[in-house]
Amino acid sequence: MAMFRSLVASAQQRQPPGGPAGGDSGLEAQYSCPICLEVYHRPVAIGSCGHTFCGECLQPCLQVPSPLCPLCRLPFDPKKVDKAAHVEKQLSSYKAPCRGCSKKVALAKMRVHVASCVKVQEQMANCPKFVPVVPTSQPIPRWAAVLGPPPWGSSGPTSRGGRWGLAPCSAVPNRSTFACPYCGARNLDQQELVKHCVDGHRGDPNRVVCPICAAMPWGDPSYKSANFLQHLLHRHKFSYDTFVDYSIDEEAAFQAALALSLSEN
Repeated sequence: MAMFRSLVASAQQRQPPGGPAGGDSGLEAQYSCPICLEVYHRPVAIGSCGHTFCGECLQPCLQVPSPLCPLCRLPFDPKKVDKAAHVEKQLSSYKAPCRGCSKKVALAKMRVHVASCVKVQEQMANCPKFVPVVPTSQPIPRWAAVLGPPPWGSSGPTSRGGRWGLAPCSAVPNRSTFACPYCGARNLDQQELVKHCVDGHRGDPNRVVCPICAAMPWGDPSYKSANFLQHLLHRHKFSYDTFVDYSIDEEAAFQAALALSLSEN
């Protein structure tokens, strides 16, 4: 993600005021929002750093006390976010080939065109589907694979080198419900935690540990977020259970992602 942000940022900085740098090649990417990855819709620009986003995409940042630019992470004044009129004008002026049918379409109309393009819909239908974790009727296992040396002594078997071990299911971290780090309210699922914090702790300046991150195998339970609410709104828009296999270690997950990427290309 950091690499993608740097590429988008460099593309925005290279864009000359007189026209696109590389003709039609990569034009759609040059005018894509770094958050939703689609062509800008009602673009706005942050005054301090100049980065551009869809107005709707930037809205969550404007709802927290000390907003940070989603791209460069620099603080900015929400009162100095203005309509990017020059970008909107360029969206109406420039045309780019549709990634499905290759028909040249004005960037300002690209979203509408893509939504109705048969070729794009066929491409999307052929994309690999992520299968969410769903309830099962299988017996609940007595043991579960966890990363790292077991904290329960020698009661559970471990792999060679102690990179992972088998723990009693009662020792497996709860990654389904969380406690509010501000007031301690318990048994909140991820969506309920977001709503609870937005409604009740919007102006709380305290640095707190993200309970969702802390419950993950890679999480640091001692790390306190300087702006927890913004972190919650941007980093936890989806459930990790949908995409993460907790039973494999980081290297195995990396190799699986690499193999999938190579097979798609």
